[in-house]
Amino acid sequence: MRRNKLDSPIKIISHRGASGHRPEHTLASYELGARHGGDFIEVDLVATSDGRLICRHEAEIGGTTDVADRPEFADRRTTRTVDGRETTGFFAQDFTLEEIKSLRAKERLRDVRTMNALMDGAYEVPTLEEVIALALSLTAELKRPVGIYPETKHPSYHASQGLELEPPLIAALKAAGLTGPEPRVPVFLQSFEAESLRKLAETELPLIFLLGTEEHWLHYTTPDGLAEVASFAHGIGPAKALIAPVGDDGDFTEPTPLVDDAHEAGLLVHPYTFRSENHFLPPALRSDGGPGDYGSFAAEYELFFELGVDGVFTDFSRHAFLVREHYLDAGRAAQNGQGPKKDG
Repeated sequence: MRRNKLDSPIKIISHRGASGHRPEHTLASYELGARHGGDFIEVDLVATSDGRLICRHEAEIGGTTDVADRPEFADRRTTRTVDGRETTGFFAQDFTLEEIKSLRAKERLRDVRTMNALMDGAYEVPTLEEVIALALSLTAELKRPVGIYPETKHPSYHASQGLELEPPLIAALKAAGLTGPEPRVPVFLQSFEAESLRKLAETELPLIFLLGTEEHWLHYTTPDGLAEVASFAHGIGPAKALIAPVGDDGDFTEPTPLVDDAHEAGLLVHPYTFRSENHFLPPALRSDGGPGDYGSFAAEYELFFELGVDGVFTDFSRHAFLVREHYLDAGRAAQNGQGPKKDG
């Protein structure tokens, strides 16, 4: 079931936009990701106190906005337990959308993405509706589909707070003509929670079940587990290590059969997250520079492309695009008998 190099091109999913070049989850980041060749704008959704969906990595917004520096909101600092993890900070659910719109985004990975940190304060926090409008506008301008790829973040937690994510997500998609088998632009919906995906099934859109590396996810990487996933989703979004583990020496070890097994179950495979900086690359692929300098990122993409993945979540859409085009060109050349000759 290994993908042919000339099958439909591997999808480039702009993870929180072009978050290697702009502060994540801002309209500027989303737009740049698409202009860099991204096929999808990936957004994480959390809810405000008035039930609006905004784009943030987590419900706690202190790490990605200037809220902690705003004295008028000092009394909103609190401690909450989200999915079993106690966190102290500022939570979107304690702010109205109007209050959220008064905040400004800041870079989350400040020690690695120092240039992004210089843009602190330049951008506001977008809503789901604004991202949909951007995708439709870019689709018209670029004359190619720019889809969206929303994730429901901690949906069971939000439901426990009386702020279900699925109903407003479905409503926004329907209002924009983005449900059904032929939406205006391509849409994937994703979640780490199967029940959230089941609630989203009425949209008739492809659903992606995200898989982490913790032990409780491992069942879903087996043939039986993948068959279970196929009963409620159209694909998986596994952490990269579930496909290509890294050994003690910092190099990739023998790949797992996850991609082939998922394809056998009829599932797409979209691993996360590809990042070009030394800080995130396996030691064997790092350059001699600092943590924010680029390493041999192309080698990582090519490994996963060769293993047959159907798409990649990436912070650097341009890098993924260029590597993908080189990979496809090489496949076409080989098919036409123009590849390197083999000895013997």
